[in-house]
Amino acid sequence: MSLGLQILVYAVGGLVALAVGTALLKSRRPIRGLLSSGAQGICALAAVNVAGAFTGVSLGLSLLSGLCCVVLGIPGVVALLVLKVIFNV
Repeated sequence: MSLGLQILVYAVGGLVALAVGTALLKSRRPIRGLLSSGAQGICALAAVNVAGAFTGVSLGLSLLSGLCCVVLGIPGVVALLVLKVIFNV
């Protein structure tokens, strides 16, 4: 991946994380929202990897993918799947 594209991906990811953090802080229960979103994201990542035995599509667990799933939840897992399909990684 070229350096420009890598910077763009990190910048968009940072902006999305900032937007999620702002939305969590404006809610009534930010810690509860973060924990439930993180739990849903980790469960979705596990479900994708279990289903990967049947579908052939799985996501590896790394620091970046784990943070994406914990912070963004289910939309983060879907975004990782879309990026995997687009970039054929």
